[in-house]
Parts: sequence; C-alpha cells; structure tokens
Amino acid sequence: MRIACLSGKGGAGKTFTAVNLAMAAGKATYIDCDVEEPNGRLFLKPENTEKEVVSTLLPEFDAAKCTGCRKCVDFCRFHALIYIKEKPVVFPEVCHSCGGCMLVCPEGAVTEVPKPIGEIETGNYGDIRVVTGVLEPGEASGVPVIQEALDKTGETTIIDCPPGSACSVMESVMEADYCVLVVEPTAFGFHNFKMVHELATLLDKKCGVVINKQTEPYEPLEQFCRENDLPVLARIGYDPDVAALVADGQIASEKNEAVRNTFKAILDEIGGAV
Repeated sequence: MRIACLSGKGGAGKTFTAVNLAMAAGKATYIDCDVEEPNGRLFLKPENTEKEVVSTLLPEFDAAKCTGCRKCVDFCRFHALIYIKEKPVVFPEVCHSCGGCMLVCPEGAVTEVPKPIGEIETGNYGDIRVVTGVLEPGEASGVPVIQEALDKTGETTIIDCPPGSACSVMESVMEADYCVLVVEPTAFGFHNFKMVHELATLLDKKCGVVINKQTEPYEPLEQFCRENDLPVLARIGYDPDVAALVADGQIASEKNEAVRNTFKAILDEIGGAV
C-alpha cells in the first residue's frame, strides 16, 4: 500500500503527517520526495545510511562528424538546442534527456554523457526504512530524483510529496493507492488545497483530508469536504506542546499518546478505504 501525503502549500504539516503515519505503520518505508527541501530525516534520523548518485543524460556533439544539418535543433520541442558558430549548443537546464537528438542525427555525431543532479540517501530508523531524495541546488527539475527514490518502495510506503501541485507532485503520486491531503483551516490554505484536490481527482486517486493546526472550524473547508464526499481523517488541534516537540526535531507520536492514537486511527481508516 502506497500512501502519498500532499499539501497545497509549505508549512501545512505534510511532513508531520507523513512521519507520524510511518511511525503508526510500524514496519514501513518512508520516502521523502520533497527533493528540494527534504526534512523528514530531521525527525526520522536514519542510521547506517548509504548514498547513490542520480544522473541524467546530456547530449554531447562530435564536431568532426557534425555537418551542421540542424536536424537535432529542429527536433527538440523543448528548445534545449540552438545552433551557434557552426555547432549545436545545449542548454542543460531545459534538456529533458529524451535522446531524440541522438536518434535523428544522420551522421552519428551525438552521444550522451551522464550529468549528476542529485542523490538518494537510504538508512533505517528502527523498523522504518528512510529514503531521502536530494536535488542539487540550481537544478531545474527534481523528477529524475523522485523517480529513483520511488523505485525503493516497500510493502507499506509513506510518500512525503513536494508542496503544491506541479509536475514533481504529480510524479510523486502517480502510483499511490491513497492520497492524504493536509490543509490548514485558513483562506490561503483552503485556496491551495483545492488545487491539490483537483490534481488528485484528475489522477483518479482516493483521498482523505487531515485538517492540521485547527483552532476552530473553517466552514468553507468543511462545506467543500461535504460537497465532494471527502472524508476528514482527522482534525488536529493546535497544541503548543506538540509544536514544541516538532520544533525540537522529535516525533510527536513517540512522545504524545493522543497524537499516536490519532495517526493509528488515520492509518486504520485508510487501510479500510483501500
């Protein structure tokens, strides 16, 4: 079973939810797909870690073979190639590593060379396998790193997705069995939450909602959930003691019985839905 935790904005409590769901599962795999800012390992402090480099392929041109036909430039729909001073030049930031330029070159002047863009860190926190995707600063897309991280899923996997609803989020939830949508009960949080819900709906994913840091009900959110038959898995009230645990890098469900029971109930309800 793969459970993806999403939020429309940063700071809503997505990692808090994902980490505590992994703890509730007991033996599980936690995958941090928020590769630009992975912070699950601040809580699930992995031991015996191993790292592997993630690379993409970039075209390299043999000037001796290139005749300047520009077929590679014309083929590239991402405009990652231009022809300057009688040779093709690649823009690595927008190259999608599709290999098309190599296929269409009639002279065999194009080869592909690896370019490191990030790494996967794997370790263990008790019975939890902790997989962390890390994107190198300045890289345009974390999708290849996310794909490598998701290759390490286990029987029960909790996926900590990037915030928002962009391509990296879609990649993170494509194979998920269930999506947990984490939302703050505010106008801003609700606005972004609706975009994430739209993405999950387009991907035909079963969903449930965790309302985090609630001090009082936010009726537009509650009404939206009722109208869209979205089950509210939990309403987690703001608790200064829990906030202090999180700020200290501790796992709330290890220290607080109420939090532990909440996430066990969430996991039970997800299991029944799936």
